[in-house]
Amino acid sequence: MLSIHLFTEPLVQSKGLEIPEYDGRDRVHALSAKNYKSIMKKYDVMVIYYHKNVDGNRSAMKQFQIEELALEVVLDDLDDEDIGFGLVDEKKDTAVAKKLGLDEVESIYIFAENEIIEYDGELAADTLVEFLYDVIEEPVEIIDNERELKGFHNNDEVIKLVGYFKSERSPHFIEYDDAAEEFHPFVKFFATFDPKIAKKLKLKMNEVDFYEPFMEEPVTIPGKPYIESELVEYIEQHDRPTLRKLEPHSMYEIWEDDIDGEHIVAFAEEDDPDGFEFLEILKEVARENTDNPNLSIIWIDPDDFPLLVPYWEKTFRIDLSSPQIGVVDVEDADSVWMEMDDQDDMPTSDELEQWIDDVLSGKIDPDDDDDDEDDDDDDDDDDDDDDDDDDDDDDDDDDDDDDDDDDDDDDDDDDDDDDE
Repeated sequence: MLSIHLFTEPLVQSKGLEIPEYDGRDRVHALSAKNYKSIMKKYDVMVIYYHKNVDGNRSAMKQFQIEELALEVVLDDLDDEDIGFGLVDEKKDTAVAKKLGLDEVESIYIFAENEIIEYDGELAADTLVEFLYDVIEEPVEIIDNERELKGFHNNDEVIKLVGYFKSERSPHFIEYDDAAEEFHPFVKFFATFDPKIAKKLKLKMNEVDFYEPFMEEPVTIPGKPYIESELVEYIEQHDRPTLRKLEPHSMYEIWEDDIDGEHIVAFAEEDDPDGFEFLEILKEVARENTDNPNLSIIWIDPDDFPLLVPYWEKTFRIDLSSPQIGVVDVEDADSVWMEMDDQDDMPTSDELEQWIDDVLSGKIDPDDDDDDEDDDDDDDDDDDDDDDDDDDDDDDDDDDDDDDDDDDDDDDDDDDDDDE
């Protein structure tokens, strides 16, 4: 897991360019068996960092103190939101961890409205703050006007649902809202009560549309009106999009959702002309193959992960200054990358689709590198055996020579005896 990066750059708010300073208030609490219940009752949302024990390790302790102080500064911006932050030590607070259901060290858990959300994203303060703002929002966002409808359509990088209901008191909306709580804030739920907005969304009363990332047209969930369990089941069956973007707040969750131990990964900077062109080709291929359950492509924009770019370039032996697509083994990071004949011209959608077909059929496989290495090792072993055989032959020759010398010496001795 990545180390924690706690940036203390000021957020652009009404304070202008005022640099936040630690005001002395303790907002980060060390939770124990005696105090955790009373502290958690003080906040609407409680964020808990379940961390390793740092006792006896001076450098680790110093780093942990820096992280805690940085959190104090960052949480100053969240002071009005009634969000608390607690620390649970894996060694000292095992009872608390067990009571709260914390089972993964160096993980962040968010307790909000009787829900426990495990944060599977980058442990960076700015990313965490943005995620917490999403957590405290309502699970369902209501679309009331044209401006909000435009915003809904502009957000095409995530899984989202939208439904049309009579009112907030409608039993069908209540079922929809309950389903939204199960996936909040990872899946975006929208609703409208306005018949004009519903008409533009092509929605009928109590109907819900499911939008896969980067797809031009939604899919209407069958079987309206729905109950909560039906909506939950449908989303769980369709929560792996054909093309999905690696986001800082969900990077670990996405990476763990592999297919047979592999990921097809595409690197492209959206703000770069070549990256934008390649991404559009990638979207076209994804749309044409959206019904293939075995195809899931992860798009990574290097601009979103500047600290990881050197690591990726070294691990995968690629240059991320230009678009790349490859297949990666999630266990040992072995990978095979599509060869671009001309960096000035992106591959066509047909060429890209053919390459992806070769990956899915097993014709292109990152494990083939392991086979090559094994062959090399076998060749080395054969060479060693040949060398050993040569050495044995040399030793035999030497032994024969020694025997001949001994025979000659014996003959000389016999001649001397005869002379005497």
